[in-house]
Amino acid sequence: MDDALKREALSKVPEVTLAFWIIKIAATTLGETGGDSVTMTLNWGYLDGTAIFVGLLLALVAAQIFAKRFHPLLYWATIVASTTFGTTMADFADRSLGIGYTGGSTLLFCCLIVVLGLWYWSEGTIAVNTVSSPKVEAFYWAAITFSQTLGTALGDWMADTGGLGYGGGAVVFAAGLAVIAGLYFWSSVSRVLLFWAAFILTRPLGATVGDFLDKPKNVGGLALSRPLASAVIAAFIILCLFLLPQRAGRHPTAASAA
Repeated sequence: MDDALKREALSKVPEVTLAFWIIKIAATTLGETGGDSVTMTLNWGYLDGTAIFVGLLLALVAAQIFAKRFHPLLYWATIVASTTFGTTMADFADRSLGIGYTGGSTLLFCCLIVVLGLWYWSEGTIAVNTVSSPKVEAFYWAAITFSQTLGTALGDWMADTGGLGYGGGAVVFAAGLAVIAGLYFWSSVSRVLLFWAAFILTRPLGATVGDFLDKPKNVGGLALSRPLASAVIAAFIILCLFLLPQRAGRHPTAASAA
């Protein structure tokens, strides 16, 4: 594939900046409140909710892969769909199938490792700035979806099984992200490893914040309206997309040719 095609393909993947992480955390929180709105507030259940969101996710991933350039609204809509599907899928596995939070987290971690392993075996790297073909983009979205689902299970495990509650879980995951940020700025640890660690941890942070907003007060939440919280978070994301710069990432080959 020549440099022009690589630039075209990569233009669909945003540059990883502070703005990326701000929107990512908001998107994961929206995934939690949005998923709960469908499965709990509307009472459609985890199975139906999972079926709805997997269909939406597949449609958006297909649109993202076939897009000719980076579209911020499309990209972040796909991220929100992956995190909403992650919420309903993790809840379905943990609660409906009876796997439990520990079993669900372990299973999802193994699935993520398999996807990343296949990606690395196929391409020799799992760096997100090398996404330059439909095949690699498929690996990218599969890894993102499993990491979102794993993050949901981890958040529930920390809050419930770990006994920390939603507020305590959010503090733990925020501290973990602070450690990753420190390693990024003051160590030589692999940036690829740090990216995926941060991507995974932002999901349970968003999940615990979302649960803190909409769960009943007797279990440590604020009991806010799930649809209202979802609408406010969605409006915040859209505002961020207009106010914060969203630039496409660059393939190493394309960067060297520029």
